[in-house]
Amino acid sequence: MGVTRREVIAGLLAMPALQITATAAEQEPVMGPTVFHWSEMKPAKTKVGEVRQLCKTPTATLDQLEMHVTTLNPGEMPHPPHRHVNEELIIMREGECETLSDGKWVKVGPGSVIFNASNRLHGLRNIGTIPAVYHVINWSPNKAISAKA
Repeated sequence: MGVTRREVIAGLLAMPALQITATAAEQEPVMGPTVFHWSEMKPAKTKVGEVRQLCKTPTATLDQLEMHVTTLNPGEMPHPPHRHVNEELIIMREGECETLSDGKWVKVGPGSVIFNASNRLHGLRNIGTIPAVYHVINWSPNKAISAKA
């Protein structure tokens, strides 16, 4: 008993649905309500200081939410000025830095908040005499939800 032309066409038409189901099953679980305690954030040494990684995961409305706390040694930059699609907030906790914002280096200190817009050149450097500590919140929107809005 052979396969009919109708069965082949029906099978081909069903393949995209199978692909979507397989892709959804492979995705990370969505992060729900979470509390991050400072005492539980384990620092990892870097060339320029240290980082405490909080999360890098999807949420109900974001393809990815990435949060970390960086400690940047005096005179250091975490990386050269760069740009990326994601938007991010940097909240200064301690120390004194300069941020490249809209083409200008701007001095920032404790309590300052930096917004790095999508695809805009930005950078950060510690201009103080003590380590700078700052929180980074970086997100990529859920493109499927954004398209419906």
